[in-house]
Amino acid sequence: MKKVLVAMALYIGVSAAASAQQNISLPVPEKRPTVEANGDVTFTLVAPEGSDISVKGAFANLQPASVSFTDGEHRILFSGVEPGLYDYWFEVDGVRTLDPSNPYVARDIASLANIFIVPGEGSKWFESKDVPHGSVHQVWYESEGLGGSRRMTVYTPAGYETSTEQYPVLYLLHGMGGDENAWSELGRAVEILDNQIAAGVTKPMIVVMPNGNALRKAAPGCTGDGMYIPEGQHSVDPDRLFEKNFDEIIGYVEANYRVKPGKENRAIAGLSMGGGHSWRISMERPDSFDYVGLFSPAVRWNGMGVNMENDPELVDKLKRQFENAPKFYLIAIGKDDFLLPLNDAYRKMLDDQRFKYEYVESGGGHEWRNWRDYLADFLPKLFN
Repeated sequence: MKKVLVAMALYIGVSAAASAQQNISLPVPEKRPTVEANGDVTFTLVAPEGSDISVKGAFANLQPASVSFTDGEHRILFSGVEPGLYDYWFEVDGVRTLDPSNPYVARDIASLANIFIVPGEGSKWFESKDVPHGSVHQVWYESEGLGGSRRMTVYTPAGYETSTEQYPVLYLLHGMGGDENAWSELGRAVEILDNQIAAGVTKPMIVVMPNGNALRKAAPGCTGDGMYIPEGQHSVDPDRLFEKNFDEIIGYVEANYRVKPGKENRAIAGLSMGGGHSWRISMERPDSFDYVGLFSPAVRWNGMGVNMENDPELVDKLKRQFENAPKFYLIAIGKDDFLLPLNDAYRKMLDDQRFKYEYVESGGGHEWRNWRDYLADFLPKLFN
């Protein structure tokens, strides 16, 4: 009996060790989806014949040019897809699933999607290229106002470590449900910065991407809160604690990085909730930021988005900000964005007060495809 138990223990130990090894013996899938020079994109999925299969995500409004089943594989072709970075997933008989043959996956709050790039003018800043690369740091700072250590992602440009130069700073804020990884992973901020700085169209800068969720200290799984499922409610901050304590972030950055001081060397931008944060932070600190980027911003004042032009407190704060107006103040939003009416009301207020700003209305809605483009267009305008 003892020999049997020893043998079983050895078997279990060997099996556990084997299961912990890398899957180096598994077949390497072909590169999928396939992208042709003319923009034809073919998705392939192995599934039983007769399965109801569709491609979702960035392709929600596109119709496939052809659908076929050959040699046990479903093939779905989209013709003439414009250059850009796309997210997608499959829906098989009503069930959402990732593409098992595409290892490139990104997380948006609690949802996963595959990504791929159609090369061309519309994607040139999003591709990883052989250019000098900056460094990405994930650092912790102490926040007395928010009660403890909090994490943020900091990009330093190529050459930062070997120089004594000081750099301007962009504070780049994520949307509701996001975290300090959102802009670097989903937004391709690092690739955009590397490519544009190398091309000479954007000034070398430090970019700070903090966690804007007052109720969470860091991205999911990176704190003592455990491996919880992230959700938008983690961003709820009725007391505006993140915004009220933003000086702690600025203080940490200016104490730990070689940054140029002064309003002319600081920019702030964000998407959705982060656009609302950028709006209020820059308004409350009119002497701090000369460049403001509001991407699909949630410009809600005291929790409301109506009758803003009749709120004297808001008018007074904006008047103070625009007395010594930012050098560049951008509002960018998609024509199908659900926040468009809110931004229309805000722009009417700015127009009534004759405050100068730049407005971009693109196609599409409340989506990363727009926000990546807005960032790529915003960066070259900074610190000139």
